[in-house]
Amino acid sequence: MFKALVIDNDEQGYRTTLKTLDDAQLPQQDVTLNVRYSTLNYKDALAILNKGPIVRQFPLVPGIDFVGDVLASDHPKWEKNTSAILTGWGVGEKHWGGLAQKARVSGEWLVPLPAGLRAQHAMAIGTAGFTAMLCVMALERQGITPERGPVLVTGASGGVGSFSVSLLARLGFEVIAASGRASDEQYLIETLGAVQVLDRSELSQPGKPLAKERWAAAIDSVGSHTLSNVLAGIQRDGVVAACGMAQGLDLPTSVAPFILRGVTLAGVDSVMCPLARREQAWQRLAELTDGTLLDKMTQVIPLSEAVKGAEDLLAGKVRGRLIVDCQR
Repeated sequence: MFKALVIDNDEQGYRTTLKTLDDAQLPQQDVTLNVRYSTLNYKDALAILNKGPIVRQFPLVPGIDFVGDVLASDHPKWEKNTSAILTGWGVGEKHWGGLAQKARVSGEWLVPLPAGLRAQHAMAIGTAGFTAMLCVMALERQGITPERGPVLVTGASGGVGSFSVSLLARLGFEVIAASGRASDEQYLIETLGAVQVLDRSELSQPGKPLAKERWAAAIDSVGSHTLSNVLAGIQRDGVVAACGMAQGLDLPTSVAPFILRGVTLAGVDSVMCPLARREQAWQRLAELTDGTLLDKMTQVIPLSEAVKGAEDLLAGKVRGRLIVDCQR
């Protein structure tokens, strides 16, 4: 028996409740894990509160990432008591996820917990930090170095944005953070390492196809008019890594940044990312992230408070990351 947050959608309506389940109710996959920590991401909050078409099947355990220890395995790569991380692959959307005390998943979806990285810190990083690292790697593959000039991060107070600022600063980049919360300016500069904070209103309204060249590169988790304005302000031969849609799925731009300045728009998908790149990203995260800083960026809540945490997240009351201790 184990506890799990379960989303149902039937004649009684859409609801998310904490239930006690039997192991026989776990999905038919080849690795069973004791879940130590999960997190609350924006997508999780949408699913828990029925604010978007996230969940593909019912009943479903939400939670798009988790870290845990193998209890049983029929997969040749995974032995009992080894520790593993899962992010993406549709878990928490069409496959049962991590907001539970146990999970059963495909061994092909798991990556080893890197040596020296604590389980709690792995989920302090979670999907948000993993996505941010993929964005940084996307910029690097296009030749972006600190010498090229400043890098803009939109949505800088959110999970992906916070990690993007921190990782870029640790790698020696001059980071410009765009945020809608004036109260976060000190946090973004003194804690995460940004050198300047822009009000997101500078970027969120309709703009020109081309603007003054301001940034060598950018990481955008916002989309819509914000991404359009970011593209318009990128320097010649610059790069934008796009990974989110907080403002919208649309992109009201033109070809001008691409054909007149040679700007590259690099899409970043953390859900179906190949295994080799996943392992590289997690190894770099283990090397680059500071445990003390991770503790400052996160709050730990018990599984029983996950629904309240989702409400706070969508209400904009959460700065950084919410870790869920699934054994509490």
